[in-house]
Amino acid sequence: MTSNPLTRPNETTTLAPINWPAGVTPPPEFLNALEFVRSDTGHLFVTGRAGTGKSTLLRALRDHLVDEHIVLAPTGLAAVNVGGQTIHSFFGFPPRLIRSDDIKRSRNGRLMRKLKVIIIDEVSMVRSDLMWAIDMSLRINRSKPREPFGGVRLILFGDLHQLPPVVQGDVAQHLHSEFGGPFFFQVPSLNEGAGMNVLELDQVFRQSDETFLTVLNRIRDGEATEEDMAVLNERAHPIRTLGEGDPYVILTPTNAAAQRINMAYLNALPAAESVYEAGITGEYNDSSHPTDANLLLKEGAKVILLRNDPDRRWVNGTIARVAKLEDKRVWIELDGKIHEVEQVAWEARRYAYDQASEKIVENITGTFRQFPLRLAWALTIHKSQGLTLDKVYIDLGRGTFAHGQAYVALSRCRSLEGLALARPLRPSDIMFDDSAMGYRDRFARL
Repeated sequence: MTSNPLTRPNETTTLAPINWPAGVTPPPEFLNALEFVRSDTGHLFVTGRAGTGKSTLLRALRDHLVDEHIVLAPTGLAAVNVGGQTIHSFFGFPPRLIRSDDIKRSRNGRLMRKLKVIIIDEVSMVRSDLMWAIDMSLRINRSKPREPFGGVRLILFGDLHQLPPVVQGDVAQHLHSEFGGPFFFQVPSLNEGAGMNVLELDQVFRQSDETFLTVLNRIRDGEATEEDMAVLNERAHPIRTLGEGDPYVILTPTNAAAQRINMAYLNALPAAESVYEAGITGEYNDSSHPTDANLLLKEGAKVILLRNDPDRRWVNGTIARVAKLEDKRVWIELDGKIHEVEQVAWEARRYAYDQASEKIVENITGTFRQFPLRLAWALTIHKSQGLTLDKVYIDLGRGTFAHGQAYVALSRCRSLEGLALARPLRPSDIMFDDSAMGYRDRFARL
């Protein structure tokens, strides 16, 4: 471990002191990632089980790199959450299968020539054609056609066991014929030059129950046994047995099911409805909305908090009840205490090159200001991604429809005692695509 956090491996990278969040003691894997970033050579893919601190590490490394880097993500909301820009908007790619004639000189060309590092979050959702296009665009715009990614280092974060790329029909056939499959790691250029290293985080901060962790790990790897399924299926209970006013959050695969459940519970409350309209300025895409633009609430409604409180009274994922509503004010009840919740702003960003300072700068292109709340009797499995919940009721309905869905749902829960299932899990619910694990054979372990 380098003793001085300001030490530079060479003059090409500027580093700030590393800043771990309060209460976080970095495990050895975090320090390994830090050393790798300081080394100034090769790419890094940081992966790991749910609850191992991938987001914490990403933010620490992002803040450690003072300049000459950007942060990208495959979706608008992911980009907002990580304080970056979408891959498609930065590179100017179309929202479809990307082909050779889509790779052109970019308005961000001068910025690209200044780049040293690109951090990409949720890279598991990045398809092979998109990763290939990133490579080609950087080669062209940096005038380095023979260097993988134009000589830019990549630091990638994601978990292929949780969020696979969305691929359908003819696109899937094209990706298989062109790259061998839909996954980002199947692009050959990642193994050219210094190549890609993989760091698997394995210290789980979310759960401490060894039995539960063992079962989750086997489900994550597609190796669940009958005994593992039996452990989980002991948690199957009809929802009526959970009691009124219970703290369970229902997780379900589809938006329609979550909306139906939330509205049924909301309509059952006797209080009057209040609607809170978000303040949206500038360019802010609908797909990037972190909560409803028109937020419908009633006193007594179950809500989830979507941002950490500066005063540490709650965190992203805390469940509370609406205690009081006024025209432009909202109060919640949490652990028997009443707190007012302030509106917050989520910012859409775009990177630019500042000629005067000769630096990469972030421009805020739009804001979404709203109370950081969402109705939380039910959430989709996808929207629960990244959350830690004390009480989870999983209702898979007719079943999962994507690789990793069951693992994401189950791993939201802090303990086995806090888990309940609407019905026993079936083997068909544990959808697993073996080819998603191919990165383990392609990348060197850090």
